[in-house]
Amino acid sequence: MKIYCCEECVEIALDTIVDKCETFPIFTKLDVDNLSTTCEYCPKPATYVVANE
Repeated sequence: MKIYCCEECVEIALDTIVDKCETFPIFTKLDVDNLSTTCEYCPKPATYVVANE
């Protein structure tokens, strides 16, 4: 499971990974200049990916 999120929504993404996957999340900052992905919780550009793998 991967969740793309902005800085404001990162806590929601972390909680979601812990609740659904019951594992410690992997938290990675994205290269914003080369990414057009938006946050999964709001319309802002994604700056982080939170994953369980």
